[in-house]
Amino acid sequence: MAGSPRITRRAALSLAAGAAGALTMGTAGADAPVDSPALKGRIRQSVCRWCYGDMSLDDLCDQAKAMGIQGIDLLGEGDWATAKKHGLVCPMGSQIGSIPDGWNQVENHDRLVQASEHLIPLAADAGVPSVITFSGSRRGLADPLGIDNCARGLSRITALAEKHHVQVCMELLNSKRDHHDYQCDHTTWGVELVKKVGSPQFKLLYDIYHMQIMEGDLCDTIRENITSIAHFHTGGVPGRGEIDETQEINYARVCRTIVQAGFAGYVAHEFLPRAKDRMDSLRKAVRLCDV
Repeated sequence: MAGSPRITRRAALSLAAGAAGALTMGTAGADAPVDSPALKGRIRQSVCRWCYGDMSLDDLCDQAKAMGIQGIDLLGEGDWATAKKHGLVCPMGSQIGSIPDGWNQVENHDRLVQASEHLIPLAADAGVPSVITFSGSRRGLADPLGIDNCARGLSRITALAEKHHVQVCMELLNSKRDHHDYQCDHTTWGVELVKKVGSPQFKLLYDIYHMQIMEGDLCDTIRENITSIAHFHTGGVPGRGEIDETQEINYARVCRTIVQAGFAGYVAHEFLPRAKDRMDSLRKAVRLCDV
């Protein structure tokens, strides 16, 4: 990928969980923010921190707020206060577990419950409405048993999530190109798990990029399953670049579907800009999704 080198999302979240403010290098956000025209605001938009990991968080907050973005996604707990200082929220906080090692393996449950008991009250106190979690890799596990195991583990933390009004979101990821062997890789699998857990505080993070790769049929799938979805991520297909005319998803159409379905959560941009002016790419994405 052209442009400044970037760390991966997994590495960024691991760093964020352990050390606030570690990623402050670079000049990508040094220019003064450019105010954008007022947005319609029918979709609340956020941006994922890791996609701009070589900017300081303060710079990213300034730039994002000027273009009408309301939140910064995937911040470690040490960075939540920085977003708040800038008048922004962290709609999706740090993670419980990891992409390969999640709730589908029973031996992970005690560790994941302990992590949840630490993170969920902190998120509530900081005004962070959601935290992210993962199914884990299949490792030969049949899909029905994976669902049963996940539900068994997640049922141990739903009362805590309900008490603190924090949404626990399992992310739908593609197993075709980016996360081979990941189990929660189709909407039907995730929705079945949501039904089995049966808590209003457990839903899905529907990543539009990943689900276009796995199954397509985005608009009808979103419309039919919106009650099981609490959060969205964007990204251009192929390659997770800009969500513009260079890729295959009609994001304006997808966002209109999200609005028409009555969704009240956040759509967070998780694409990796290839353009030299990354903030201009983000600004264009915000306007595109402001349907």
